[in-house]
Amino acid sequence: MRIRATVAAVTGALALSALVIPSAAQADDAHRSTVSDVARAAQSTVAGSGAKSGARSLAAESVPGQLDLTFSKFTVNGGKPIAVGTTATKTVPTTFTVTHAADVNIFASDFALDVSLYRGSFNDPTNELYGDAAPTCKAVSSTVATCKGQIAISPQYDLIGNADATTWKAGGFAVDFNGQDPANPDVSKIDFALQEGLGTARVQRLSKLTVDAAPEPVKKGKTITVTGKLSRASFDDLKYHGYATQPVKLQFRKKGSSTYTTVKTIKSSSTGTLKTTVKASVDGYWRYSFAGTATTPAVSAAGDFVDVK
Repeated sequence: MRIRATVAAVTGALALSALVIPSAAQADDAHRSTVSDVARAAQSTVAGSGAKSGARSLAAESVPGQLDLTFSKFTVNGGKPIAVGTTATKTVPTTFTVTHAADVNIFASDFALDVSLYRGSFNDPTNELYGDAAPTCKAVSSTVATCKGQIAISPQYDLIGNADATTWKAGGFAVDFNGQDPANPDVSKIDFALQEGLGTARVQRLSKLTVDAAPEPVKKGKTITVTGKLSRASFDDLKYHGYATQPVKLQFRKKGSSTYTTVKTIKSSSTGTLKTTVKASVDGYWRYSFAGTATTPAVSAAGDFVDVK
């Protein structure tokens, strides 16, 4: 689960003339917890008081602490899976719409909102992913705003293990601190909104594929041995390991052509290695190509040129 503390907020005065709130103005290193944590704590306080929480459906109700605010039209990474390696932080864009009551000022200086990806239950997630920068929101009416944000995934700090290579759900959260210090608020005095199930996103283990065709050059009719290795990131130890017993296509592209043709399909070994032989006929490029799985994205090796004499 994320160790770095981040808070996503929208700030500024509400203006309908295409107001855009810059995310740079929203960073605050003094915050010691995420907005989602604060919102969940506030929800627990309301539930403990015996008031109806209604956090799953945020329609307007006379509920202490609840904001009349909903999230919709959520997207992350353009709908594509998120492939994460072993070192670099993977940052992908999010978009969403916020609809709120006219008396809810999401652009106030003490108002914060964002979306996250979570695994497990929404109220007590096994893991949760956030952005490293707050969203930028634009008012399109007195009650609707469109927002653009991000999800940032650091393999070292944000991922628990290979179980994180799965489908995640998206949730939204908003907090009106009502003039309190966001770093240490009294959660019984804030207003909040929580919404689960906005959409889904698949996190995958980044894959790598190599190829080496030899000998080079080679006489026509002689044997070419094509070796390689299929590997993928491990979130358990942050290293790449061979991906065993996976179907991989050997493909060839004739010199002067732009199209690869599949020659045969083989399976990777128990350690991810690949090896097969073909007969040399014409000059061209050899490569391996992997179609991918639910946990691992597709990948193709760069072509290895063989000069046939």
